[in-house]
Amino acid sequence: MQNRFYSAFDTARLDGNPDNPADFRTAFQIDRDRVLHTPTFRRLQNKTQVFWSGEYDFYRTRLTHSLEVAQIGKSICYWLKTRDDNPLTDDFFIDPDLVEAICLSHDLGHPPFGHAGERTLNFLMRDRGGFEGNAQTLRLLTERIFSAKRTGMNPTRAFLDGILKYKSLWSELKSATGQLPEHHFIYDDQHAHLDWAMAGNDFPLELPPGPQRDSFKSIECQIMDWADDTAYSLNDLSDSVRAGFLTLEKIESWAEKHDLPTGDATPLGDLMRAIRRRKVDPFVGKRIGQYIQAATLETDTNFLSAATNRYRHRLSIAPEVRAESKIFKKLAFEVVFLSPQLKQLEHKGNHILRRLWQTFETRYITAGSIDGQDFQLLPSDQAEEISNAPDNATRSRLICDFLAGMTDGYAARTYKRLFSPDFGSIGDLVG
Repeated sequence: MQNRFYSAFDTARLDGNPDNPADFRTAFQIDRDRVLHTPTFRRLQNKTQVFWSGEYDFYRTRLTHSLEVAQIGKSICYWLKTRDDNPLTDDFFIDPDLVEAICLSHDLGHPPFGHAGERTLNFLMRDRGGFEGNAQTLRLLTERIFSAKRTGMNPTRAFLDGILKYKSLWSELKSATGQLPEHHFIYDDQHAHLDWAMAGNDFPLELPPGPQRDSFKSIECQIMDWADDTAYSLNDLSDSVRAGFLTLEKIESWAEKHDLPTGDATPLGDLMRAIRRRKVDPFVGKRIGQYIQAATLETDTNFLSAATNRYRHRLSIAPEVRAESKIFKKLAFEVVFLSPQLKQLEHKGNHILRRLWQTFETRYITAGSIDGQDFQLLPSDQAEEISNAPDNATRSRLICDFLAGMTDGYAARTYKRLFSPDFGSIGDLVG
């Protein structure tokens, strides 16, 4: 049975060519499968979510986080379809395979060492168009993910648009604010991909660059965003409790500071009760279900709603659930993410990436050698591509690609091989 929610406009591919008619999969299943079977996706297993990957075997990594977001996103699709107060039917529904593909891909572009690594690369690229994890995801999917061909995965319009969490160019934000953007942008040379996703339509005046424009998302992107918020605000709490960063005393102190209640039937009170009873995981699981069922659909009218059902519907979240999510996110950020222990690890990750950048920049851009010697520091295919690049800006972006694609462990081992006198063997040379 054909799903009438989508049309040829949504399933069109970036290169303009149709899928093989003999393929038994839908266009969105092909999108999902192309992501799943790439080294880029597998590398997420060794990239930091909150705590450095490899520290303990139960901590979430970018990979397990992405899998959890995908499960939540698909569940939201199924939940919305069961409701009687929306137009979805058996032949008119939000495709869970598409949402799964978007959720699995949403963190592909994030570098090693979590958001600290993202901030470091953005600083290093501050005069070269910046670095942003979501923009890097778009770059991977459209240009880089199949490394041998450097052609990207040829996504459908609905899939590409679904990962476009931000729709403002780096230079637009720079012009609007007079400052170098810290985050929430795409690269200037990705304008053509954004234009294709928007079918050549200009953004109306009421959607200027920045938060207003970024709020304009397809329904699948909105589902991914809420699934990501759900996982971030709940699952990361579980890891924080297990790791000893989030204790009853710290929660009580934080709640008192912000004048938040901790009694029965309050978000913080329920969390503290779960910690006392050693039932944090069941607490998280139940809350995830509540967050999924807090979602409803509303109709919307905008400059793309006539072209696709993806913009004719808007996700609405029950206000009390969204408010609770914000409390948990703020708790995790202020008590866990800003703790001296994690900040010390972030400092170390920052130092590793900066030192690697400086070395590769000297060898492949500014000097072409190190102390007059032609050390080959990068794999031959990357080194050749950088050498053949037309200008230094492109070379910088390619070095940034290499660093962003590193896992935490690979970045640390590369640093040790280059700078630690007592580290290095034939076995260590395998990335």
